[in-house]
Amino acid sequence: MLWLIVSAVAVLCLPPVPALNNGLARTPPMGWLHWERFTCETDCVRNPTTCISEQLFMQMADMMVSNGWLQAGYKYLCIDDCWLAAQRDENYRLQADPDRFPGGIKKLADYVHARGLLLGIYQDVGKQTCAGYPGSQGFYDVDAQTFADWGVDLLKFDGCNYGTLEQLEDGYRHMSIALNRTGRNIVYSCEWPFYARRLTKVNYTEVAEYCNSWRNFDDIQDSWASVKYLMDFTASLQDELVDAAGPGGWNDPDMLVIGNFGLSWEQEVTQMALWSIMAAPLLMSNDLRDINPRSKALLQNQEVIAINQDPLGAQGYRLLQVIDFEVWEKPLAGGSLAVSVTNRQEIGGARQFILLRGILWKGLACKDKCYLTQLLPTRHDYGGFNATFFIQLSVNPSGTVLLRVD
Repeated sequence: MLWLIVSAVAVLCLPPVPALNNGLARTPPMGWLHWERFTCETDCVRNPTTCISEQLFMQMADMMVSNGWLQAGYKYLCIDDCWLAAQRDENYRLQADPDRFPGGIKKLADYVHARGLLLGIYQDVGKQTCAGYPGSQGFYDVDAQTFADWGVDLLKFDGCNYGTLEQLEDGYRHMSIALNRTGRNIVYSCEWPFYARRLTKVNYTEVAEYCNSWRNFDDIQDSWASVKYLMDFTASLQDELVDAAGPGGWNDPDMLVIGNFGLSWEQEVTQMALWSIMAAPLLMSNDLRDINPRSKALLQNQEVIAINQDPLGAQGYRLLQVIDFEVWEKPLAGGSLAVSVTNRQEIGGARQFILLRGILWKGLACKDKCYLTQLLPTRHDYGGFNATFFIQLSVNPSGTVLLRVD
C-alpha cells in the first residue's frame, strides 16, 4: 500500500483568453475523422472498402446514426487529406476526385445533413496539402466560399508547404476571416501551433482569437507510445495550454484511436479518461463498421463524455507525479471535479494508490462532505468523501481510474 503525504500546487484556473467569436465549439467538438485509420488510401479497385471515397463516408454516416454515435454526441463526420482532385477547376475552385467522389462534396454534405450529422473537410494553408494535392495558399477566400456553398460545417486546416513563418500565420488568419465572411457556421480547426513552434514561441492568445481548436503536436499513431507522448507533451506545456482553452477554443491532442489495434483495454481507458480530462476534441479514427462492443461502450460512456463536454470549459492539468503514478484533475461546473489516477508502470500487476481529499482542487463546492463516483474502468459509488477521508484505488499497469467528485 502506498501512503501519500503530498503537497501540490495546481495550475491556476485563470479566466481563459478570448476565443474565436463565431459562437461555435462551445464544448469540444465530437465526431469521426478518417486519417489515422484510413490514411491516404486512394486505390478503390484493390481496396474498395477502405479507400477514401464517397462510399466510405456514407457508410460511416449510416453507422453513426444506426449504432448510437450521434445520440452519444458524435456529430461531425470529417474528411481528411486525399479527397481532392489533382487540379482545381476552370474557375480555380477546388474539386473532389471525380472517380472516388462522383457526386461531389455537395452531394455528400446533403447525405450527411439528412441524417442529422455535420460534415467536416480538410485543406492546407500552403500551396499543397501534406499528401501533395492543391492547397489553399492564394485562394483562401474562394476556398472558404466553396466550402460554404457545399454545406461544410468544419474545416481542418493543415500546415504543410507553407513557405515562411509570416505566410503560415497570415494564412491561418486569412482563412479564419474568410470563413466568417461566408456567413455559414464553420468550425475552424487549426494546426498553427504545431508548425509555428518549430520557428517561434507560440502566441496562444492570438491563436485562440482565430481558431476554434488547434493542434500542438504531430499526428497520433495507433500505439501506447504515441498516446503516452501526447500526455507527457501536454503536461509539459500545461502552463501555456490550460489558460488558452475554454468555450470556443480547445487544445487538440489529436484523434481517439480506441477500437483499433494498438492499445490494450487499460490503455484505451487511459486515452478516453485523459482526453476527457484535457477537454480535448473527441474525434474518433476507427472503423465503425467493425468495432468491438467494449471499445464502443467506452467511447459512448455518457458520464465520461459529460466530463469532456462540461460547460465550464476548463482544461484539466497534471496535478502531481509520484512513484510512477500521475494524478490529473479538471474543475467542473458547479464546483465539482474530475480526477484521474494513471499507473505509468508497465510491469507487474495492479498497484495501490491512496487518494486524499486534501490534495485536490481547493475550489470544490462541497466543504464538509463530497460524493465520490468512480466512472472508469468500471463504475463504483464510493459515497461520502470528507476532508480527512481517503480512498484506496487499485490501478492496473498503463491503466487509469477516472473519478468524479460532487
